[in-house]
Parts: sequence; structure tokens; C-alpha cells
Amino acid sequence: MIRLYPEQLTSQLADKLQACYLIFGNDPFLAQESVDKICQVAKQQGFTERYSYSLDTSTDWDTIYRLSQSLSLFASRQILILILPESGPTAVIAEKLLKLAEILHSDLLLLLRGGKLTKAQENSAWCKKIAQDGVYINCLTPEQSRLTQWVTQRAKAMSVTLDKQANQLLCYSYEGNLLALNQALERLSLLYPDGNLTLPRVKEAVNNAVHFTPYHWVDALLAGKIKRSWHILQQLQREDYEAVILLRIIQRELILLLTLKQQSNAKDLRKLFDQHRIWQARRPLINAALQRLPLRELQHAIQLITQAELHLKQDYGHSIWPKLETLSMLLCGKSLPESFINDSTN
Repeated sequence: MIRLYPEQLTSQLADKLQACYLIFGNDPFLAQESVDKICQVAKQQGFTERYSYSLDTSTDWDTIYRLSQSLSLFASRQILILILPESGPTAVIAEKLLKLAEILHSDLLLLLRGGKLTKAQENSAWCKKIAQDGVYINCLTPEQSRLTQWVTQRAKAMSVTLDKQANQLLCYSYEGNLLALNQALERLSLLYPDGNLTLPRVKEAVNNAVHFTPYHWVDALLAGKIKRSWHILQQLQREDYEAVILLRIIQRELILLLTLKQQSNAKDLRKLFDQHRIWQARRPLINAALQRLPLRELQHAIQLITQAELHLKQDYGHSIWPKLETLSMLLCGKSLPESFINDSTN
């Protein structure tokens, strides 16, 4: 199986159109763009018919199998796009995919689209069979640390150049929304035909279309980045995000931190990470928070959440956004007197 990032797909397609493409990842823009590129090249090579199915318990597999077997001198070459459930294929779907893999042929191009490809899925019989002559495209949204590089590559493909500050402003404004980011670059390239995108030009043209999730906020808190955490919090509030959901998410994270803090005196931290099944990618953030936050601050943070929950139960219409701002300050190392924490929730 060939493994690619979306930005490498154009080069691969110019070399050879493979029999199968596995398009997996959480970013809808990257996934759809990959599908469109493959279908465009396939159409040029005679794949004129295109069928798409979202797989679930009611999928008509007999129709899919008939399409896959319609090979004759007069039949058109076909593109078959199968969209997996968000949670991955069920046992029944996995069995059907394995059967499908047995009847694939050169006049049928299979595109399999799904969420993040897990290790278990990658090692499954259906995946191994389909991937024999396939390409795996990793369509995960770039992390914050890789986003400026992604923007630089995208700008280069559009024949425009960005100075460092302009790049950072675009990333700040559109993080988590690659579609809007790409549209902003395209708009800027039309506005400035000389292709020179400086900070003043980008600042004038950019609209704030950032899309954050609660987990961006949690990561900023763990990293101790107060400005970033407030920026994310303000954006979530503007989008009318349910503050109580943020409260539940950060509560789970704080209980984990407190548990790790209490147990780390008697047990190696790496063993604790394994015991609590903490993802490798999250361990540096968790470790940074543990090193920065003393036990007392974690206890204060949980106290603040508990009092905010009591307020919600007494008056559900009461806003807890100020408490979330106070919590952000506390977890980012801006120590607050205990009286302030108590007063802020009264």
C-alpha cells in the first residue's frame, strides 16, 4: 500500500492511476478535494460512470456487486465511492468489503472514504485485501504546529508568496477550517495578481472564520497558553457553544491530572500514562501541565468547576462563561487567591 498526504496526490496521479484509493481522515475539505482530484484524472482515462454509497445496515450490497461485475466490451468504466460509517465498518460491512475486494477489476475504480484509520482496521482482512493495489491518503487536519507549513505549500501551488506574519495571521484566523483558509488564499491571489501577500494586505482582506472545538481549548490550557485559550473561548462563545459541555470536558481532564499528580509520587509517569491509556500524542501536553501546576492549583480548579455546576443547577440560565475565563487563567499559571475563586462563583 502506498501512503500519501493529500498534497502528494497530484504527483502520484500523474504517475499512475491505482486500482483503489483509501481516503481516511477527519478533515472534510482534504477528503473531498482528494476525491475530486482522483475522479478528474479517472474521467480522462475513460471512467465515465460514478456511483456513491453511504454504507449502513440498509445498504443494497447486491446492487454494488452487480455494478462491480458489469464487465463487458460495451460497459463503461466505473468509479465506485463507498463512504464508511463514522465509527468505522461493522462486522457485516467488513465481511461485505472483503467479498467486494475479490471481484474488483481494471474497469472499476474503488474509492473508500472514512474517518481516522485505526490500527485494527488497517490489520483487518478487508483492508489488507483492498490495499494490495491501493493508495492510502491521510486526510487528517494539520496540527497547529504544521499549519503554517501547509499554508506555505498551498500558497506555492497558487504561485503566491506569504511573509511569515501574514502566514501566521491566516493560521490564527482560519485554524480548524481549511476550506475557508483555502478560499481566503484564492481570494487574496485574485486581489493581488503580483502574488506578494504581505501582512497589511492579508489583514485588510481576511475575515475571522476560525473553527475551534472544545479540545483546542483544552490543549491550550494544558500547554499554559493563556492568550490562545481566551481566543478559543471567545470564539466558542460567539458560536453559542454550550458552556456546560466545556465544563464536562475540562472536568474529566482535571480529574485525570489530579489522579496522575497524586499517583506520580509512588509510580513512574510513563507507567501511569500506559495504565490510564493516554494517547502518545497527548502525553507531552499532559506532562507539561503536571510539571507546571501544583496539586493545590488543580484542587482549586476542581473547586471552581464544582461551584459553577451548583450555580447551573440552581439557575440553568446563569452564564458560566466568566467562570471558564477564570479557570483558564488558573490553569495557565496565573495564580489566583482562593478568595477570588470563591467570590467569582457566588
